[in-house]
Amino acid sequence: MLTWPHAQGDWRELLTEVEPVYLELVRQISRFEAVLITAWDEAHRVHIRSLLDRAGIAQDPVTIHRAPSNDSWTRDHGPIGVLDRNGNLRLLDFTFNGWGGKYPAALDDRLTRELHARGAFGDLLLERIDWVLEGGAIEVDGRGGLMTTTRCLLSPLRNPDLGCQALEAQFRELFGIERTLWLENGYLAGDDTDSHIDNLARFCNPSTIAYTACDDPQDEHYNELKAMEAELGAFRNADGNPYRLVPLPWPEPRYDASGQRLPASYANFLIINGAVLLPLYGVPQDEQAITTLAGCFPDRRVIGIDCTPLIRQYGSLHCATMQIPRAP
Repeated sequence: MLTWPHAQGDWRELLTEVEPVYLELVRQISRFEAVLITAWDEAHRVHIRSLLDRAGIAQDPVTIHRAPSNDSWTRDHGPIGVLDRNGNLRLLDFTFNGWGGKYPAALDDRLTRELHARGAFGDLLLERIDWVLEGGAIEVDGRGGLMTTTRCLLSPLRNPDLGCQALEAQFRELFGIERTLWLENGYLAGDDTDSHIDNLARFCNPSTIAYTACDDPQDEHYNELKAMEAELGAFRNADGNPYRLVPLPWPEPRYDASGQRLPASYANFLIINGAVLLPLYGVPQDEQAITTLAGCFPDRRVIGIDCTPLIRQYGSLHCATMQIPRAP
C-alpha cells in the first residue's frame, strides 16, 4: 500500500524528485505482489496511471483508489493486519495524530476508513481502535515479541493516559504479544517521529535483529546508539536466548539545503514476497549495506532503491509503505 505524494501537501516543491522513487517502488514491489495506491482525486489518479504507463510498469498488479491525504507516510496511517488464533484476518485502524500533533493529520486519520468503504481491502473486516499508534513505531518478531521505543510510545502527545503496563496489556489483547521489548536509547537527527523503531532496529527473522550502529566516536549519535546496542543485547527471544545482532553500516551524513541533518538509515528496509527493498542514499556505505542485509535474508533478493528524495521529508522506504496480508 502506497499513498502517492501530491501538490496539496509538503511534497509540493519536491514532486519531480520524489515521484521517480515511488515509480521505482511500484516497479519492484509489483514484480512480487499486488500494489494498492491512494490518489488525491480523479485527476491525480489519471496522472499516476500516466506515469506508470510512461515508465513501462505493468498495470495488472496495480490498483489505484481515490481518497484525500495530508501526507504520504502510509506506514503510519495505514491499517495493521492481525491474524487471530482461528486464522481470521482483520485490519486494525488506529488513530493517527500527526506524530503527536506536529503536522495536520485529519485526512490521513480518515484515509483507511475511506479506502475500506470503497472496497479497497475486499471483504476484510476493519476494526477502529481509539488510541494512537503508528505502524513505524512497532516491530514484531512473529513469536510473541514486540520491540518499540519509550521516546515514541510514552510521549504525552500520543496516549497520555497509557503507560508501559497499559500499552503492554493492549499489545497482548490486540496483537497476542507476550514480550514487549522497550528501547530507552536511540535516535536519529532529523527524525520527527520521536524515534520510530523502524529507523533503529528491525527483526529479520524470529531470532535476528539488524540495527543502526554508529562507528564514529565523534558523531553526535555514537553514545546513544552504543547504549541502544547494549539494550538490544539484553533482549531475549521466545526461546529465552539473546537475539543475533547484526550491525548495519553507518551512512555518512546527508543534509538538506538549510544544513539540517537528514535521517538516513539502512534499517528502514521493506520485506516483500521474495525480496527485501533497501533504501540507499548515494554514499559509499550503500554497497556494504546491501551485502550486510543479504546475509540476514539468504532466501530473498536484496534490491536497493535510491531514497535520497524521501529523507528530505524525514522518512524513507519502509515509512512510505504498508503491507496488507492476504487472508488464508
